[in-house]
Amino acid sequence: MSELLPHPATGDLFPSPVPPGTGWPGDPAAPETPVAGTAAAVRRLARTPDLAELDARVSVCRACPRLVRWREDVARNKRASFAGEPYWGRPTPGWGAEQPKVLVVGLAPAANGANRTGRIFTGDRSGDWLFAGLHRVGLARTATSVHAADGQELIDTRMVATVRCAPPQNKPSVTERDTCAPWIEAELALVVESVRVVVALGSFGWDAALRSFAGLGWEVERPRPRFGHGAEAALAGDGREIRLLGCYHPSQQNTFTGRLTEDMLDDVLGRAARMRD
Repeated sequence: MSELLPHPATGDLFPSPVPPGTGWPGDPAAPETPVAGTAAAVRRLARTPDLAELDARVSVCRACPRLVRWREDVARNKRASFAGEPYWGRPTPGWGAEQPKVLVVGLAPAANGANRTGRIFTGDRSGDWLFAGLHRVGLARTATSVHAADGQELIDTRMVATVRCAPPQNKPSVTERDTCAPWIEAELALVVESVRVVVALGSFGWDAALRSFAGLGWEVERPRPRFGHGAEAALAGDGREIRLLGCYHPSQQNTFTGRLTEDMLDDVLGRAARMRD
């Protein structure tokens, strides 16, 4: 077991990675939560009608050996600026409203962001941009998200990652993507009744949204809609329509170079906020 270090908000001591059910803020799992160790087990364990149980099962998944090694190596060999705090070091479940009108689909947890804090888009520069934008358009209670005990709350909104573990160089393999796919499909099936609009961050999130809705039997426009910032597509199913919006990912590469500006981010998130009703 690694050295016990204090959580930055609660002061409670944890090893890195954090064992399930030991008191980490927002941890959905218990010591007895079933663990998926193979792609077949992911498919089987994703079949639960309970969103909280799905979150718990996601948070202990060990089905992709390369991703397990990476996320745990990062948790033990911490970035110097976070050397004094414990790292979550586990998969990151979806987070936000249980009956969301807006669904935000991202790529994967950041190695020193959600992989450290245990909450999606929390604790890194991408999250700083995204939460500030969500706050400006009325979809987040505050403009910052620093750790899982900071009181942040999403309004009518839920965030999910396509791949639930931090991947090396932020690039999951196709096999890893496909192994993880049943988690997002199961989560989507449990919340889709309330969803009115989906915001896809980057082409990876866009493709994942299209694949996941198709997997649920929803119809996607033909020819297949292409990703672009501000792109919009229709998803039809259950006798209704959901709008899919494309947004450049708020990565440092995009925000530092000006490819994505605050105004551009606010334009897409503002459209989503208006569309939710």
